Amino acid sequence: MKNPREIYAAYKTMPNLQLHQLRVAAVGKLICDGFTKSINTRDVILACLFHDMGNILKFNYDAIPEALEPEGRAYWERVRSDFSLKYGTKVREATNVIVREIGLSEHITSLLDGVGFSQLKEILAEESYERKIIEYADCRVSPYGIVSVRERFAEGRTRYQDRYASSKELNAHYDDFAKAGYAIEQQIFENATIKPEDINDATVAPFIEELWEYPVS
Repeated sequence: MKNPREIYAAYKTMPNLQLHQLRVAAVGKLICDGFTKSINTRDVILACLFHDMGNILKFNYDAIPEALEPEGRAYWERVRSDFSLKYGTKVREATNVIVREIGLSEHITSLLDGVGFSQLKEILAEESYERKIIEYADCRVSPYGIVSVRERFAEGRTRYQDRYASSKELNAHYDDFAKAGYAIEQQIFENATIKPEDINDATVAPFIEELWEYPVS
């Protein structure tokens, strides 16, 4: 029976991406444990644990240079080159192939298709609380730990500004993202016994340790 520790090692997942996925899964589990509606907690956790498996394809080495150590930039560039030869250059398609290789269900793959800031408005309108929790959990994790939704969108606005043609376009998109993110937060915690402020680095830490060994198949 494989676990995230073994799978991350097999796919040479960057340590910062390992920790990010574990943190997102820990947030997801914390919410699911306090959720009052019926929900598939296992699928939420597994989707969170592997939602960024293709992200080495788009990782900006200059943005977080400390993430390259101790192996160094040349090592991770070789890993990315090999990765792109095997899985192509599209992050979402690569992730979908990998989650199927791991043996995750088609339901989990479909949940992962909705992950990303650009999907927030669609997720807000959906009925699936699994998808809402996965997306929200990702919106609570920055490269350096657990943050509020407001802090996460502020960080994303700065980190991804070069993807937009102008500051006007950037601000318009991120204003929409934030509005949908806050609304999803409200939807989730109307049906939970915990509050957004109950989610922090201290409360998720025990879950992270547990999730390293979470049974996958």
